[in-house]
Amino acid sequence: MSSMFEKTNELYDRRREIELGGGDERIEKQHEKGKLTARERIDLLIDTGTFVELNPFIEHRSVDFGMEGMKGPGDGVVTGYGKVNGRPIYLFSQDFTVFGGALGEMHAEKIANVMDLAAKNGAPFIGLNDSGGARIQEGVVSLDGYGHIFYRNAIYSGVIPQISVIMGPCAGGAVYSPAITDFVFMVDGTSQMFITGPKVIETVTGEKISAEDLGGSKIHNTISGNAHFRAAGEKEILEQVRMLLSYLPASNEEKPPRIEADETSDDRPDLAEAIPFDPVRPYDVRVVIEQIVDEGSFMEVQKEFARNIVIGLARIKGEVVGLVCNQPKVMAGGLDIDSSDKASRFIRFCDSFNIPIITFEDVTGFFPGIKQEHGGIIRHGAKILYAYSEATVPKMTVILRKAYGGAYVALNSKSIGADLVFAWPNAEIAVMGPQGAANIIFAKEIAQSDDPEATRAKKIEEYREKFANPFVAAARGMVDDVIDPRETRIKLIQALDMMRNKKEERPKKKHGNIPL
Repeated sequence: MSSMFEKTNELYDRRREIELGGGDERIEKQHEKGKLTARERIDLLIDTGTFVELNPFIEHRSVDFGMEGMKGPGDGVVTGYGKVNGRPIYLFSQDFTVFGGALGEMHAEKIANVMDLAAKNGAPFIGLNDSGGARIQEGVVSLDGYGHIFYRNAIYSGVIPQISVIMGPCAGGAVYSPAITDFVFMVDGTSQMFITGPKVIETVTGEKISAEDLGGSKIHNTISGNAHFRAAGEKEILEQVRMLLSYLPASNEEKPPRIEADETSDDRPDLAEAIPFDPVRPYDVRVVIEQIVDEGSFMEVQKEFARNIVIGLARIKGEVVGLVCNQPKVMAGGLDIDSSDKASRFIRFCDSFNIPIITFEDVTGFFPGIKQEHGGIIRHGAKILYAYSEATVPKMTVILRKAYGGAYVALNSKSIGADLVFAWPNAEIAVMGPQGAANIIFAKEIAQSDDPEATRAKKIEEYREKFANPFVAAARGMVDDVIDPRETRIKLIQALDMMRNKKEERPKKKHGNIPL
């Protein structure tokens, strides 16, 4: 009769076997590709000694296509919970050394179980993706498995933060889970996402392309906008995930983590000269951001996509805020289809997780052009209006220079629910820029004048004085205060403090119908 001692030894032997995954040879192959194993990734992501594994003994129960004799430790995925910066998180990490990380029935069940636990306990959920896709040998049950994961991604959206880290291939139906999550991280050279791979595309359309050029990290961070962050290696990308989590609340029931800020002066003398006075000269809005937020706290999101708008998380006096800022050095800061999508989704994320939204505005308008109109700029631009109007977190706007036309209304104006709107004294708030307006209003006078150019210049100045200044809007209550640029940080600290307990209800409904 065996003793408890022997049974316990057997337990440890089984655990060791599971921890080896696909075995030494496959682990070596994974390392040769510049990739870490599922467990090595977990060790890098979470605080040392905090990982608790769930369902390690689960195995597949497939008997078709030679599967009956094949062992798959953990069924190709490691799931569990642990802590990041001392705060709980739940995760899965696909194991490419076991069945190429392919998703089967039990693999999916493990992921669904841990997602449910994350939601019940109000903690962020992280998926480390490295998979060859659906396990073909299991047929339709593997597709059903994806469905269970997608469903949870959708219903837990806005309940707990969900983060996807692509650390290898992610193809076919598998890409739709990351697409629903809040943030997608990718690694240069080793991670790809696509619906149909290069071979299928070549067969169907005759187009030849490499996996990297089709769905690599650079493509999704710069062109498609499907990813939010990228880094050169796995260690760096997991460090970025840890950093992002430091700004996020555990769930929608909490506020983001506040830290004690240095008691330094909040006056910012350099802001008076941070941007060119001439309304058409470009500058980098990050110069303004860095002057206003706590030093080194700005974490930009989707840095390389739709660069005419800058979004990201930062701290002001220790308080987490979401920033939405026009970028005058790209497309004169005009709004187009991609930047509308980028800003809207970020606004809705911040609103879901109780993060106040601050808008730095310097906008010429929605970007003109046939391509934009035919591409649906009306529908896409409307998303910004919708997202700001729907948001109930504290919302503040600082008009730095220009606020023209429909874009002025869309970018968190008082009329669509801004709590506070500040303007710098040089701000121009108008239906259109003084030049365009003067050319239309005074067309006749300019044409009939002895010196049309001098008359045009005079009329532009006249329009600017009369309409395109912040005091006209302030007189009507559309701007709450015209402020000294050097006091911008102080004003925002006061506003955040004042609105810490803001509550605002919306009419009862199942949900709205955002113009997607």
